[in-house]
Amino acid sequence: MHDAPPRTPSLPSSPVPPEPLAHGLKQRHLTMLGLGGVIGAGLFVGSGAGIAVAGPAIVVSYLIAGALAMLVMRMLGEMSSAMPASGSFSVHAERALGRWAGFSVGWLYWFLLVVVLAVEATAAAQIAHGWVPGIEPWAWVLLFMVVFTAANLTAVKNFGEFEFWFASLKVGAIVVFLVLGVLAVFGWLPDTDPVGMTNLTGRDGFLPNGWGGVVSGVLTVVFAFGGLEVVTIAAAETDDPARAVGRAVRSAVVRILFFYVGSMLVIVTVLPWTAQQAGLSPYVKVLDAIGVPSAGQIMNIVVFVALLSALNANLYGSSRMIFSLAERGEAPRGLLKVSGKGGAEGGTEGGVPRRAVLASVAFGFVSVLLNLLWPDTVFLYMLNSVGAVLLFVWALIAASQLRLRARLEQEAPEALTLRMWWFPYLTWVTLAGLLGVLLLMLTDEAARPQVLWSAGATALVLLVAVGRQRRERADAAPAGR
Repeated sequence: MHDAPPRTPSLPSSPVPPEPLAHGLKQRHLTMLGLGGVIGAGLFVGSGAGIAVAGPAIVVSYLIAGALAMLVMRMLGEMSSAMPASGSFSVHAERALGRWAGFSVGWLYWFLLVVVLAVEATAAAQIAHGWVPGIEPWAWVLLFMVVFTAANLTAVKNFGEFEFWFASLKVGAIVVFLVLGVLAVFGWLPDTDPVGMTNLTGRDGFLPNGWGGVVSGVLTVVFAFGGLEVVTIAAAETDDPARAVGRAVRSAVVRILFFYVGSMLVIVTVLPWTAQQAGLSPYVKVLDAIGVPSAGQIMNIVVFVALLSALNANLYGSSRMIFSLAERGEAPRGLLKVSGKGGAEGGTEGGVPRRAVLASVAFGFVSVLLNLLWPDTVFLYMLNSVGAVLLFVWALIAASQLRLRARLEQEAPEALTLRMWWFPYLTWVTLAGLLGVLLLMLTDEAARPQVLWSAGATALVLLVAVGRQRRERADAAPAGR
């Protein structure tokens, strides 16, 4: 990284200059990315753990967690439609709070994506190994990484097409599941009787573990909503970023909340909550119960696609984030090399940040190797170190919006095409909610290591950011005398 003179973050007084990246993403790509970006293994499999601790009240847990995610996305949508950039919330944090904030949230988010990428690649490889035992998991991981690296090194529309069809399959699977579930609830499927409210109110009632179970459920499911942020990163590579991100945010958050909460309501209505187990897909259990043949294999295919989709999106998001950091002098400038007519300095035609893609996938390969060799030691520490980073990112988004909204209203009110509801009250409520989740995680024995390791990683990055800023000021001081 190179040193640069200190800068005073400011809002653009004129339209934001075009990114030196290709504008190859269409509205349909962005809409499906928003819908499918958070529909992954966390929902299809991880939701079983939430049901096990909260019972039927997992619906309330998802409502609370979904509401937090929806508020954060509304704030992020407001800023991204006014100031679209490939660095999204990292750029907003720099303009609102200073370079230390943009540097910290950008690098932490990049690290989060490349570490989680290893989990997704390894899990997908295990599923593929079950189908073709003759090919070792490491070979599947290598294949996935090569395929998606190649897709991300070519035109951005290839990434958009991959994600469009991946997301379409996931959304389609949930729609079919919801339809079958509702038919089963009313006894309109062959060999089924109406379920009624028995499973919702029986077996110790709707709150079998009290409100403590609801809180535990929130801690279990809140991270399943991570991934929505990539929509605002991708918006910078559309023809009309401001309009595209506004439409994507408006359509995505409500529909995703519907899919999540609707799925959970069907699951706990069709089957007793005691039938669910952590680590096993509640979707499979419901499909088995209503007589869908080969339900396990069907869901294996859906989860497999969900994992590959997340891998693809994380590789894309991490490459654009580190590219944005390089644009602002917070990462090596060699990462600014862009393919196509835009060249290294970019242009209206733009291209693909190939070096940024390769840098992200290189660390991704390291993470995968650590996951394969030391899953319970070295990689576990890495995974814990990013476990609560998403909450830190969301908190900085809220803090940035508090600062930028007032400045936008004074300096560029016409840019506010999408506004946060009930500003600033809901922004403060969101910040309080995120702080509450962190404090509750500290009281939870299983979640505490994630908070502590993530706090350590965050503190380290903050120290580096503040140290760089002070050093740059000190270097600039003699010249100013």
